[in-house]
Amino acid sequence: MHELDNAVVMVCGGAGFIGSHFVRLLAEKYPRSKVVIFDALTYAGNLSTIQDLLSERVTFVQGKIQDPATVNGAIEANHVTHIVNFAAESHNDRSILDPGSFIHTDVFGVFVLCEATNKYKIAKYVQVSTDEVYGSIDQGRFNEDSPIMPNTPYSASKAGGDLQARAHHITFGTPVCVTRGGNNYGPYQYPEKLISFFAVRLLQGKKVPLYGDGTQVREWIHVADHCRGILTVLLSGVPGTVYNIGDENERQNKQIVRILLEETGQNDELVKRIEDPRKGAHDKRYSMTSDRTRALGWKPQEDFETQVRNTVKWYRDNEWWWQPIIALPVYQDFVKAFYGRYLGEDL
Repeated sequence: MHELDNAVVMVCGGAGFIGSHFVRLLAEKYPRSKVVIFDALTYAGNLSTIQDLLSERVTFVQGKIQDPATVNGAIEANHVTHIVNFAAESHNDRSILDPGSFIHTDVFGVFVLCEATNKYKIAKYVQVSTDEVYGSIDQGRFNEDSPIMPNTPYSASKAGGDLQARAHHITFGTPVCVTRGGNNYGPYQYPEKLISFFAVRLLQGKKVPLYGDGTQVREWIHVADHCRGILTVLLSGVPGTVYNIGDENERQNKQIVRILLEETGQNDELVKRIEDPRKGAHDKRYSMTSDRTRALGWKPQEDFETQVRNTVKWYRDNEWWWQPIIALPVYQDFVKAFYGRYLGEDL
């Protein structure tokens, strides 16, 4: 019998993009386990993403990770044995508008989960973080022992959560691992990140905003590969250890845009080059090694260009999911706040 066969895994942020994919992976691989999706259903968490998953063994609890009473109640009521936390405020541009909410969720929320892990003797807690905590690197690659030097309120809040996890392990022996993933893409991604945002707009024939000359470099990983890496760490990771999960697949933003234009049948006329709102804080290049996670037996399996094109096709075929999202005022207000003066009436 496998360790997770009779486990109860609480997936915080499980109604969001990466979290929902992780729930699907758990449900498929461990049919005797139970999953508790714990999500605040803020703008990026949607019941429509997980509705087909809900069953006797995949249940949903609405709550915020920064609320100890709700977190503890969910753990007690469901006899939770493992925690994986995807819940976070997770967009650089939004963090410029409201940095305080990022700190509250991404730092204090992690503290609450660490405290609960100790209180209820959780077998393992995996804190899902980001490569952005390392900051930008012109040459070479970061590894897990590289100093963290975040450059935006978002990445700083994630770094704060990582440090809470580290401190709790050292001080209290909390069985927590931290994973740091590259830029994710795939189905069900809230349409605010480069690939999802551009795909939705280009499918509508609308202009897309490209920061500067588009030469910023990001390391991309398909959400399925990322989730398999997180599961590997949940099963085999050593508490107190950081694990990078990246595809070592670096692309300039303008290269991504070229693929998106081709797949949507659009041309350069819809690409509007705009001033970067981050005032010099837009990291030029992310790059990291993932040797430590690979040593556990994980490796990426998805081909980048094939899956980017498949992602665009998914958005083309699933307007039922994203059309209601982009119609919401919270979404429209965000687009107007950042891109209104550049895109004009084409919002």
